[in-house]
Amino acid sequence: MMKLLVGLGNIGTPYENTRHNFGFLYIDALFKKFNFDSFQNEKKFFGQIARGQIKNEKVILLKPETYMNLSGKAIVAVLGYYKLHPSDVWVFFDDVDLEFGQIRFREKGSSGGHNGIKSIISALGSEEFPRIKLGIKNQENPHISTSDFVLGKFTSEEKAIIPDILKEAMEKFLDHFA
Repeated sequence: MMKLLVGLGNIGTPYENTRHNFGFLYIDALFKKFNFDSFQNEKKFFGQIARGQIKNEKVILLKPETYMNLSGKAIVAVLGYYKLHPSDVWVFFDDVDLEFGQIRFREKGSSGGHNGIKSIISALGSEEFPRIKLGIKNQENPHISTSDFVLGKFTSEEKAIIPDILKEAMEKFLDHFA
C-alpha cells in the first residue's frame, strides 16, 4: 500500500514564507527528516512530488502547483494514477481559526471555510481523509483582511518558533500514521 502526503500552499516567490504555505513547510520538514528522493516537477500530477518511506510505508510527498484553491486537481491526478483511496491521503495546511502554533489532527471533517480543503473535498467527493491543521490565527492585527493576513509573511517571532511547531506536528502525525 502507499500513502499520499500533501502540503497545501501557493507556488511562486511572492508566496514563499507566507502563513498560507505552512503546509509546504511541513512537507519540506518530512522530506528532510525521512531522506526522500529529490522533488520532481510532475506535470501529470500538477505539482512536485518526492518518493520515499515512513514507518515501512511507501509514501509520496506532494506540493500542488495549482494554487491553493485548486489543490484537489493535483491530488485526484496522483490518486488516479496510483489507484489510491481518499483515506490514503493526508493533508497538512494552515488554519486561521487555531491559535498560532496550535496543531490539530482530524480523521475527517468539513472544510472549515479553507478553500484548499473545499477543493479537495469537492474533487474527492469525500470529507474522509486525515489531516493536520497548523494554527496561524491573527492575534496581532484584527483590522487586516483574512486573505491579506494568510498571504502575509511570518513575523520574526513566528519564524523563531516554526521549527518547534513542525517538530510537534511531526510527532502528532507519526502517532496517527499507518
